[in-house]
Amino acid sequence: MNKNIFQKSLFGWYAKNARDLPWRKTRDPYKIWISEIMLQQTTVNTVIPYYERWIKIFPDIKVLARASQAKILKNWQGLGYYQRARNIKRSAEIICAQYGGRIPEDPIALRKLPGFGPYTVASVLSIAFDQRRPLVDANVRRVVMRLMALKGFSETKKDKEILEFLDKVLPEKNNNIFNQALMELGALVCRAQQPQCLACPFERLCLATKKNLQDSIPAFQRKIAQKIEAVCALIEKDGRYFIQKRPSRGLLADLWEFPGGKIERRETQKEALARELQEEIGARLISGDYLLSIKHAYTKFKVHLHVWRCVVEPRPKSDATHKWVRVSEFKNFPLPSATARIIDKVF
Repeated sequence: MNKNIFQKSLFGWYAKNARDLPWRKTRDPYKIWISEIMLQQTTVNTVIPYYERWIKIFPDIKVLARASQAKILKNWQGLGYYQRARNIKRSAEIICAQYGGRIPEDPIALRKLPGFGPYTVASVLSIAFDQRRPLVDANVRRVVMRLMALKGFSETKKDKEILEFLDKVLPEKNNNIFNQALMELGALVCRAQQPQCLACPFERLCLATKKNLQDSIPAFQRKIAQKIEAVCALIEKDGRYFIQKRPSRGLLADLWEFPGGKIERRETQKEALARELQEEIGARLISGDYLLSIKHAYTKFKVHLHVWRCVVEPRPKSDATHKWVRVSEFKNFPLPSATARIIDKVF
């Protein structure tokens, strides 16, 4: 494949079709880093308002490093994958302590920071500093697999061949534009379903199109999510509701939620409530009234959460990880999306 023709075709298409995204208006390594972390596992349209609000609240890395973890998690609420936010906080502290608040341009130094995997390192160095580094995300992987007619699933096992291809077509400069353009092409034209081949600048170069394989490359991989039934308890006393903080490790770490948990096999909802309340807060269920149910999807499982208004004895005590709060105070706590939805529906 001719390198110059490839680059000219891609740059020309991007100049006409690139979306007007807020993180494309800056070369600030901090802002590019935040956008790249937010965009992992999250759609562009979802990220835009989060990114714009984040930059207003945490305009630079020093402000971010000084912020409390609770404030950071609260402003991440709804994006999911909360370990990303905790890594951002830890990395900001290290960058301020060791590099004077400036994101280093050295890949070895970056790789040592929490949350800086190979893709994040390459994206920051390429987009912010224009270093000649290929980027392989899901969009790029799909584009190159079709260009090469590379059969199979879209997975990291294919990246060796994809990186070899990219190394042959990467420019010596303007890599920041090249990499964003290739990702944009995958997002807008070379889509996972119903690719818009007639609008693609590489239509005549694409081996998958020539072989009529564009709809079968990459191979479709069905993911079956585990279904979980769960319960949670709204416990009220004198206009305040009881919430508890999740452990600092694991799913939804350090977020606040109503007590409850998974319904075990052969348990009724009320039996699960009684067991969970006893296990979690040492309280006995006196009475419970069903309120509503919500469904919430995570990456690998789907939760059907049943919400009950409960009376318990003894009254749970407040401490560092257990609080009685008024409805107006919920906004001060970082909450899982499911908990936030319950609050919106009940109050």
